[in-house]
Amino acid sequence: MAVLSIPVERYELDNGLRVSLSVDKTTPVVAVNLWYGVGSRNEREGRTGFAHLFEHMMFQGSEHVAKNRHFELVERAGGSLNASTWFDRTNYFETVPSHHLELALWLESDRMGWMLPAMTQEKLDNQRDVVMNERRQRYDNQPYGDWDEYMQAMVFPDTHPYHHTVIGSMDDIAAATLEDIGDFFETFYIPNNAVLTVCGDFDPESALGLVERYFGEIPRGEDLPPLPGDPTLEPSIGRTVREVVEAEVPLTRVYMAARVPPYTDEGFYAAEVAASVLGTGRASRLYRSLVRDRRIAKDVVTFAFPLTTGSSMFMLWATGLPSVTPDELETALDEELQDLVTVSEEEVARAVALTETQFVRGVEQVGDRADMLSMFDRYFDDPARLNSEVDRLRAVSPGDLKLFTEAFLGTDNRAVLAYVPKGAA
Repeated sequence: MAVLSIPVERYELDNGLRVSLSVDKTTPVVAVNLWYGVGSRNEREGRTGFAHLFEHMMFQGSEHVAKNRHFELVERAGGSLNASTWFDRTNYFETVPSHHLELALWLESDRMGWMLPAMTQEKLDNQRDVVMNERRQRYDNQPYGDWDEYMQAMVFPDTHPYHHTVIGSMDDIAAATLEDIGDFFETFYIPNNAVLTVCGDFDPESALGLVERYFGEIPRGEDLPPLPGDPTLEPSIGRTVREVVEAEVPLTRVYMAARVPPYTDEGFYAAEVAASVLGTGRASRLYRSLVRDRRIAKDVVTFAFPLTTGSSMFMLWATGLPSVTPDELETALDEELQDLVTVSEEEVARAVALTETQFVRGVEQVGDRADMLSMFDRYFDDPARLNSEVDRLRAVSPGDLKLFTEAFLGTDNRAVLAYVPKGAA
């Protein structure tokens, strides 16, 4: 029996745009959330970073909206907005007072249907510089900032769409042309590759009429091209792969990763609960062992990436205290991974409760709820799946975690990345 009961009505326009409407009259706000089925996995060799670059370009104006006017209009109306790019999708979202729903829908429709006429070389040059500077700040000049670049290359082969980072390479970003951007837009920013969710205080009939009015005339695009490279994967890496990076970092840190079932597979829930048992909160196994008892680490982190193409990635890391070696950290992490087969009913119940609480808190916020509905629509073709997600978490048992540990967390399926301070190697 579903724990949640979020109402959702689902429609599809003639052009292929999928629309979810979820009414909540408790507060006079409404969220508009648009997911496009394009992320870094859709980028071909030599064109990495395009999905993220295009996210920036989408705020540079469209045929009827001047550059930066999108931000100005939403914020002047008392709303908030942003966007994000990831491996499997790019999403755009606004939360506005209820009576400004039409404004948000018009703005999103104008850049979906009429962005190309507003593209200029000057805008591309400007945003390309912004993205390259973002890469410098967040990846190249940040302690441990390029960890995901190493780990993705170690976990996923160079033929797989997840082998490269979302930010892309400097050379590829610098090489982007206006023609490239136009081709990318016409290929992926089409109604039949998008999911639109409206969530909050609105009248469904009126909202659907507005969606039809503003999005209905945008023509359906061509069928999407296949993913570049080879998205198929073996279930495990097949061995332990290693990398040691000597860098300007304050302390030694060891990362571990493994291939695990994709988010669209029922096996992913065991990965999610395992990550919580190991690293969520001060009662977690890694915190208790490495930080509190053995005092060899200052922090520990665990999570399971909810990826959909062939495999997901299970991650954990520990930052060592001064004088602690990478070997000590790796050995301690390995011991805790292997010992996960002894997990108790109480530990699983605690981990499920923590994960469930985080999920339900997200659902309480109208903007986050809209994003989840878009996600479940995009990944599972079923936005109402949101209501039964907690049930799937609660179904995970200690036996499931034991099987998951034995199948995926051994040394035959592991990438190990160690950062050591310069001069300490």
